[in-house]
Amino acid sequence: MDKTAALAALAALGQETRLDIFRLLVQAGQEGVPAGEVATRLGAVQNTASAHLKILSYAGLVRNERDGRVVRYVADMTGFRDLLAYLMEDCCNGSPELCQPVIKAVTCDC
Repeated sequence: MDKTAALAALAALGQETRLDIFRLLVQAGQEGVPAGEVATRLGAVQNTASAHLKILSYAGLVRNERDGRVVRYVADMTGFRDLLAYLMEDCCNGSPELCQPVIKAVTCDC
């Protein structure tokens, strides 16, 4: 991940509704959530939620999958891991063992 992509991802997550959407999709796992249900669960207007999903998608944090006529959104854990890796790239002043607790805390089998 480069600086421009990291800034796009951070900006996407820096808005309350988008952060809520991303967290909802992370909780849903690989099953994802249908687009219309995202808005319903968060009490948001559907076209507003759609705009937020588009921004998160552009930032590489979510992806959509078509299931017949239903479009499901899923958290893109690869994009999220890339963001975390970029942020931690130069951590710990050459002592990566200091970062292990953080890395262990964010690692999952998703």
